[in-house]
Amino acid sequence: MGIQGKKIVVLAEEEYEVLELWYPVVRLREAGAEVVIAGTGSATTYYSGHGRRVPVEVDTTADAISANDVDAVIIPGGYAPDRLRRYPSVLKLVKEAHDQGKVVAAICHAGWVLASAGILKGKTATCTAAIKDDIINAGANYVDQPVVVDGNLITSRSPGDLPFFLPKIIKALGGE
Repeated sequence: MGIQGKKIVVLAEEEYEVLELWYPVVRLREAGAEVVIAGTGSATTYYSGHGRRVPVEVDTTADAISANDVDAVIIPGGYAPDRLRRYPSVLKLVKEAHDQGKVVAAICHAGWVLASAGILKGKTATCTAAIKDDIINAGANYVDQPVVVDGNLITSRSPGDLPFFLPKIIKALGGE
């Protein structure tokens, strides 16, 4: 069973992690979802970090999307989350999606966005070890596992965990 009819937003900004953005986009489209890539509005094309300079053109901006109209929000890592969390429209989308019980999934440094959106208090989550203290200080119970599901919040640590991360997202959206 796929996830046809589901609408998923993947957030993008400068210095995104290539695999953490493109792997979910491809896998979720393969599973039948409509995937929209949304930026902050600072550009229409963003480039990956680590010198790879892989471009991603966004379909829209975070402020043009209502949490009411989506089934999930996915936040890739890299250093893009440090930029994403500076935009009130991004934080509003993430918080409203979370509060409405929609799937909110974050990998690697994307925990920064969850912390800034104020949705980690009392949750169990994982992230890259580099921001572990930020996650704990935001009120989460940090665990070092490939993927953690706590209600509608799904978190993961790094690109190597993507094969564990995506099946949990697809399952949370009603797929197999």
